[in-house]
Amino acid sequence: MFPAQASPRIFAVPPGVDFGRAFLEGLDRFTVGMPPEAVARIDIYVNTRRMQRRLAQLFDAGPARLLPKIRIVTDLANGPLGVEVPPPIAPLRRRLDLSRLVAALIDKEQTFAPRSALFDLSDGLAKLLDEMHGEGLGADAFDRVDTSDQSDHWARSMVFLKLVAGFLDASGTSPDLQARQRIAAEHLAAKWQVTPPEHPVIVAGSTGSRGATLTFMKAVARLPQGAVVLPGFDFDLPDTVWDALADPMQSEDHPQYRFRRVMEELDIGPADIARWSDMAPVDAARNRVISLALRPAPVTDQWRDEGPHLGDLVAAMQGVTLIEAQSLRAEAETIALGLRAAIDAGKTAALITPDRTLTRQVTAALDKWRVVPDDSAGQPLHLSPPGRFLRQVVRLFGAKCDGEALLSLLKHPLCHSGQDRGDHLRRTHELELELRRYGPPYPDAAMLAGWADKTGASDPGRVDWAIWIGGLLAGALNSPVLPLSDHVSRHQTLAQTFAAGPSRDGSGDLWAEAAGRQAYAEMADLALHADAGGAFSALEYAALLDSLLAGSEVRNPD
Repeated sequence: MFPAQASPRIFAVPPGVDFGRAFLEGLDRFTVGMPPEAVARIDIYVNTRRMQRRLAQLFDAGPARLLPKIRIVTDLANGPLGVEVPPPIAPLRRRLDLSRLVAALIDKEQTFAPRSALFDLSDGLAKLLDEMHGEGLGADAFDRVDTSDQSDHWARSMVFLKLVAGFLDASGTSPDLQARQRIAAEHLAAKWQVTPPEHPVIVAGSTGSRGATLTFMKAVARLPQGAVVLPGFDFDLPDTVWDALADPMQSEDHPQYRFRRVMEELDIGPADIARWSDMAPVDAARNRVISLALRPAPVTDQWRDEGPHLGDLVAAMQGVTLIEAQSLRAEAETIALGLRAAIDAGKTAALITPDRTLTRQVTAALDKWRVVPDDSAGQPLHLSPPGRFLRQVVRLFGAKCDGEALLSLLKHPLCHSGQDRGDHLRRTHELELELRRYGPPYPDAAMLAGWADKTGASDPGRVDWAIWIGGLLAGALNSPVLPLSDHVSRHQTLAQTFAAGPSRDGSGDLWAEAAGRQAYAEMADLALHADAGGAFSALEYAALLDSLLAGSEVRNPD
């Protein structure tokens, strides 16, 4: 498929080109004359499942052919090589292990951080551990950090960071996902040095931003029939700019910096990167304008030299609009208007942003027209109906329940979702009138029973309903420091009882639909690994649950 060459084989596709179509066009060009069965033996590694589906759709569009194998680069350890890599430790178990170390540090040095920051600190350590495993860094990396001329808090922070040192040394026996990915990449690289595959292997669409992926890309680029295809490579960038990108402290946020790192690792220059496809960008003039605008800080003076040679800027930026919004709400409303205008014109439009708060506000703004966007990133689980319900229930543990919290829980669509919900809502409305008129601010079992006895003549079921709520509140109030597994069990039982209603078995609609199934899976995962968490107070368990649900996404199966 590829002619022999001594240097690593690196190709690229420029910005403004449909990468999927360009990759397929280049693949067709390189495989001209190859028998169909040889094409079917090609291994293509892409960076996301979305790109995997995209390439499959392009192949399905024809012409008829035998398809190459399209794999995900992050699944190296789950492929045929997976038997050589130790099984991974669950991310939640690793996080709970770290939380115990952080808790011990906070108990020892109480001025280090408040107890409420326990799980935020554990998350930070987990992300650090993940990145260090991906980059192949060991515990000795901390010894190379000199804090002698810094403030005392830097030395204290270093003590905190060194909590992960033991997990770095034990990565071979209990690796996390990134460590396992790196082990797989290193095993493949070592294996291919002795017996390289005879069929072509191509990595398409990855930038090498993660260390394990970069290790795999380097191994593939050096294969006799291997190639790497970079996305969005700026072929117009002069050598002086590439040289300026060498300093990560000044240029790491530049979109081309990752490619500079790839070239350094492979000991090649920009001239050694060839075009994979002949497809031209949608607007080459616009590409040159954006390339110049994004020059890193040390060479921004080039704007004055190269700017006059860009040509007609009005033509280059045709179709590009700059909107300066005064607030996030105004920004969301403006974007929603643009999407609605595209719908009226019969066009397809997309909003691309990493800001999940903005996407939620745009979704809310579109709701006034009954427009439901297809959000590929999904909805955070803690904002879904089951997630909100679980968070409201956990607030009952270990503290008096005020009237506002109780009424909010009783009005939740999942509360008493088994049967007779109409009677439940009517009684909740009557209870709300009682609490708002006469109180007390913290209703308890005795107050609810007295109210039901006083007003229950016209509604015989009200007494049982009030006793049901009072019993649940009394049981939740007794919440001492318990093992995490006990908290999970009590919380799940209480949530299911509130969801089912009195004298009902099951869990109502709590675990129904996509969000309910995801919430059940998260609770089951927490119960499975609860033995690694130690003892928790009610407030600490609530903080853990909030963090766990916030880190999960619910995607619409439709």
